[in-house]
Formats: sequence, C-alpha cells, structure tokens
Amino acid sequence: MTSLSIARSLRTTPEGLLWEPSERWVRGRKGDVTVVDSHHPVLVWEPGVPVPLYAFPRAEVRTDLLRPAKNPPAGAHTGSTLFYDLAVDGALLENAAWTFPSADLADLIAFEWVQRTGRGLDHWYEEEEEIFVHPRDPYKRVDALPSSRHVVVEIGGRVVADTRSPVLLFETGLPTRYYVPREDVRLDLFRRTDHQTRCPYKGIAGYWSWDSEHGEADVPPDVVWSYPEPLPAVAAIRGLLAFYNEAVDITVDGERLERPVTHFTASLS
Repeated sequence: MTSLSIARSLRTTPEGLLWEPSERWVRGRKGDVTVVDSHHPVLVWEPGVPVPLYAFPRAEVRTDLLRPAKNPPAGAHTGSTLFYDLAVDGALLENAAWTFPSADLADLIAFEWVQRTGRGLDHWYEEEEEIFVHPRDPYKRVDALPSSRHVVVEIGGRVVADTRSPVLLFETGLPTRYYVPREDVRLDLFRRTDHQTRCPYKGIAGYWSWDSEHGEADVPPDVVWSYPEPLPAVAAIRGLLAFYNEAVDITVDGERLERPVTHFTASLS
C-alpha cells in the first residue's frame, strides 16, 4: 500500500480504521437466505488486521433478521459496543453483525464470515463469483507466472520435486510459492489428507502429508497443497503442487533459498 494510493482513495477515522467505497456487487447468505445484497459496500481495514472486511448500508441488509445482541463481546472490532444476533431459519447466531464506533461508518453494518471466524454468513459473492474467507484486498496482487527456472525441493536431504517448468506465484506479503507439475513431484512419498483451506485469491486447496512409511522426516503435516479448480485469475496453477517454503528446502537455479518466516511459521513448527 503506497502513500500515494492512500492519499488517493483510502480514508481514515480517529479510531484508526481505514476505509473506502467499493463498486462491486456483494451478496452474503446464510444457507439459502440472502442477508446482504449490496451495490454500495465499503471496505474496512481494522488496526493491526492485515486483511479487509466489508460493511454495508442498512438499506441493503435484511435488518429484520437482526436482534440486539444478548451477549455482546467486549473489546471486539475496534471497540464496537453495538452488536447484533442474526435470526435465520429458526436459529439465533450470536454476534453475527456489528457497527463500528466511528461517525464515518456508523450507518454501516458488518458481518462475520464463517470461513474466517467460525460464525456468521457462510456464502459470499462478488458479482457472480463466490469468494472465501475475506474480501480481496484491492492493494494486494497475486500473479501466477509460468517459468523455466530449475526448481528442486528437498525434505531431509531427499529430492521430492524437480522441475524446469514451474509456475511461480507472487503474492503481496508472502514468499514466492513454486508450483510444480504433478509428474515432477514424488507424490508416492506423500499421502492425501482431508485437510482443506480456502483462499479469496486462489480458491479451495487440498493437501498431502509426508508418508512415514517412507521413513521419518522432520516435516509438518499438510506440507503440500494443490488447487484443482483455482479461481480464473490464477488458472495457471491448476492441479500443480506447492510446498511450504517455511518447512522444506528449495533450490532455484542452483541457489538454495533461505526458509522464510511468515505468519504460517508458528503453525508449521
């Protein structure tokens, strides 16, 4: 995020919130019930939170489904004190929505996302495309570029992938990820797991763990992943396999890369 882009479009509140209007058509559902249908969403960044969320004008929210929260959380969402429970399909979902304690945003309502916090609305759409976990940040780039670099991946000194036709995925704020064609990975050394993750930029990923039948290795579970049906913007990684740089040894064109430290590192140790 550059100072120029902030000056040009982002606005700030005394509480430290950053926000800007979005021109995307956004809908949020709980099951089959559309709770939000907005042509005037607002992107909001909370202090210390690296990803944005959406807030919506009341007129574009099913406020008839909202009830004043019975047990509002203390200190959540930049000190907001006005929370709502959501009554839908005979169930009451506590603290599913809230307003911000800022005059600039007071007439907007924000919602929790199930895939991010475990509660709230479970399906979200920008235009006709389903999105996951959180809104996509307009100041973040994700580029998937086919390459001819020579990429070698090792675990415990054993080569598990060797390719000269990777796809390099450059994502703002993260190390480069090296996606390897399946035929260039020793997938027989791994076993498929039930683990899945969702990414607002890439889609739904499936995972593999090291198979201990092939010898013990100091490697965390779910160290390999793939997007079988990635979102259109990163279609080049379809079906390819990537490894956590934080947990394996990767050599690119003869140069051994240092293992990066990211917000994934703690969960991989």
